[in-house]
Amino acid sequence: MTTTSMPPASTATAAPRTQSPLGLYIVLLAQLMIVLDATIVNVALPHIATLGFGPASLSWVLNAYTLAFGGLLLLGGRLGDVLGRRRIFLTGVAVFTVFSFVGGLAADPTMLVAARALQGVGAALAAPSVLALITTNAPDEAARNRALSAFAAVSSGGGGLGLILGGVLTEAISWRWTLFVNVPIGIAVILGVSRLVAETPRRHGKFDLVGAITATGGAVSLVYALVNAPDWGWGDARTIGLIVISILLFTGLVLTEQRHPHPLLRLGLLRNQARVAALVTAAAMFGSMLGMFYLTVQFLEDQIGLSALQAGLGFLPWPLSIFTLSRVMPRLVARFGAGRLMATGVALLVLAFAHLATLGTHAGYWFVMPSLLVGGIGIGLSFMPVTATVLRGVEPEHAGSASGLLQTMQQLGGAIGFAIVTSVFAAHASLGESGFVHGARAGFWTAAILAGLGCLSALTLVVRRPAAVPDAA
Repeated sequence: MTTTSMPPASTATAAPRTQSPLGLYIVLLAQLMIVLDATIVNVALPHIATLGFGPASLSWVLNAYTLAFGGLLLLGGRLGDVLGRRRIFLTGVAVFTVFSFVGGLAADPTMLVAARALQGVGAALAAPSVLALITTNAPDEAARNRALSAFAAVSSGGGGLGLILGGVLTEAISWRWTLFVNVPIGIAVILGVSRLVAETPRRHGKFDLVGAITATGGAVSLVYALVNAPDWGWGDARTIGLIVISILLFTGLVLTEQRHPHPLLRLGLLRNQARVAALVTAAAMFGSMLGMFYLTVQFLEDQIGLSALQAGLGFLPWPLSIFTLSRVMPRLVARFGAGRLMATGVALLVLAFAHLATLGTHAGYWFVMPSLLVGGIGIGLSFMPVTATVLRGVEPEHAGSASGLLQTMQQLGGAIGFAIVTSVFAAHASLGESGFVHGARAGFWTAAILAGLGCLSALTLVVRRPAAVPDAA
């Protein structure tokens, strides 16, 4: 088994604290920036197409970011554990900021897609350290719970907020500002974190090179297969071949991690049944949500003729309900328990998507709005309990790995769900009285089924013995 030695670790024995609670929220600003970029260009795609994209290649403005981000998250989490989370976080934010600027200047499709992929690399380095810095640097438990609630709101509401901001910037200035907007945010985060957030201890041990190769290769192969499956077809040799390769690489990862003294992925994290249930719930939530976003944007812009700005603003009920709930979530988790809130929230998602699946040929925005409101409440109720359950009982030195695992499940779940929903939509869009409506109904039902799987997973936490599930964040 091949390993590569890392630089000597610090002798610090305890995680330092932030100099100011403000530092935690500056870290969260970077998380918001990263989450926004998964959706901020969605409503701008018709404008970006004028750069010279064809119908098939335009999707890579989204896919390039998803591929790099989802493929490198586990590696980014472990690098933070070993080399210092603040160092890796700042490196990731710097890479993200630089290539946001490059993407905004793009003169052709190749330059833009490459910049989006490198944005994803920066995001994968920075994102796992966000939760780790929060959990190890909060000055007290109350501040940690508030920051976790804010993290849940940013991570779950940022996608909807990205659609709104993307519409505003595209209509008011230019689609290029959906990328340029990251530059001042990134600079502010780098300056603020450098001053207000202390470095975490570096860990002794050898770096798991084989684990890094198999985890990254497996995730990249799987995401690449999934983002292309709607175009290639699920039975295409390329789709099947890449999925088989990813399975083989993930099998190699498991075999490697069982023997490595300092594994990239601690398999012990997956021995906790409550944590596994929360990870499955997170994957199902994000998969159904991204599929719903895609179909709803198409409906608002292409079917009822809203502008990018109007379509973006139409999503306002989603982030508003999430951010409103974030103020009371720590108290709700303490009172009702993580499992009950998780199951209730995902059940509301199922209801929201099932309502969208009754879409009619003459429906307008006011048909969509209640589902956006109810779905936002559902995500707001469930995401903080998911995060708290995944991080429950994780040693500080492995917080980055646990955070990377959670966000990897979100990204892989999002890629799987998006691919399935769009494939079902495409297969049904040419049938029935109205192509889009017929396909959208099938797609929304698919999203509801995916959310239902997450609800079943969350329900296992409700029927489990109370001691197995965290009652407070």
